[in-house]
Amino acid sequence: MAADDKVQNEAEKLGGKAKEAFGRATGDDEKVAEGRGDQASGSLKQAGENVKDVFR
Repeated sequence: MAADDKVQNEAEKLGGKAKEAFGRATGDDEKVAEGRGDQASGSLKQAGENVKDVFR
């Protein structure tokens, strides 16, 4: 189950990077912000998974 979570977190970060790049290309500051938020969310979730792994 943890591997699935890690894959989902990485996918969220990659999706955020794509959204940010799209926002930059189109000049949409809202999409840039959403992309950065998605990346941050994925990173936080990944950090939580790493902490769980330490205690397993």
